[in-house]
Amino acid sequence: MRHAQHPERVVVLALDGVYPFELGIPSRILGAADGRYEVLTCTVDGRPVRTDADFTVTAEHGPEVLATADTVVIAPVAPSRVTAELPDDVRAALALVRPEARIVSICTGAFVLAAAGLLDGRRATTHWQLAGLFRRMFPHVDLDPDVLFVDDDRILTSAGAASGVDVCLHLVRKDHGSRLANAVARRCVVPPFRDGGQAQYIEQPVPEQGAASTAATRAWALEHLGESLTLADLAAHARMSLRTFARRFHDEVGLSPGRWLIQQRVARARQLLETSDLTVDQIAGRVGFATGASLRQHLHAAIGVSPQAYRRTFQTVR
Repeated sequence: MRHAQHPERVVVLALDGVYPFELGIPSRILGAADGRYEVLTCTVDGRPVRTDADFTVTAEHGPEVLATADTVVIAPVAPSRVTAELPDDVRAALALVRPEARIVSICTGAFVLAAAGLLDGRRATTHWQLAGLFRRMFPHVDLDPDVLFVDDDRILTSAGAASGVDVCLHLVRKDHGSRLANAVARRCVVPPFRDGGQAQYIEQPVPEQGAASTAATRAWALEHLGESLTLADLAAHARMSLRTFARRFHDEVGLSPGRWLIQQRVARARQLLETSDLTVDQIAGRVGFATGASLRQHLHAAIGVSPQAYRRTFQTVR
């Protein structure tokens, strides 16, 4: 949890061929966080850069502002422009980043970090369609192409397009708590929370014509998380056979019903840890974990900390 008196300076690096949508995500999301962040945009030489669309963009700053950044965001470029070796001007610009600064990549921005050697031996992600190319170029990186984003200490990598929104909301939640992150999501009209471990690519996001959806059952399950829900319970609510329900659920959500339930229970437990004084055992009962020990196990698997440590992080915010 960060408690700086002054806004955290976030510098977004725009490279030639940048995707304009992703370039604007940090400013839009972090800029809605009640003045907690100052977002600047720069290029490697201070000159305008061509986007992947039919226009160029002019940034207000050159690479010198990278030396003042608390967080640096590498905006993505078109896949045709990714290389295993960094151009000299990009390498020189990244050399200005302070060792203690946090670094975030969106989509193909991970190629830039990997080419700079910043991801060697680390777990990271990028767009799932580029996983094969990434692995060939950077075999020393532990690539996970099946998640929305990876938070590996001071370096965060995210997948394509909308996952840039997810990782920026994650920064707000990590720095200032879920209450502000949820407020930012409402202002920007985006989902407030998609876990980083959620699948990037869903084979069939929309049910086939005439097919029943599991959406109503998912909404029902969220209202009954404290109960001992089984696959049979969910299938019965959806009025489907077990096999049909499990297949359709995975097609729509990208996860098995069991894994999805665990994610929702962990998310609800995190909310209660942040906003209530309930004991760990009480929270476990409310979100559907059999025991406090089960909650501890699943929370640690999800975010690597105990309930007590997680709660301490948010006490100041509360």
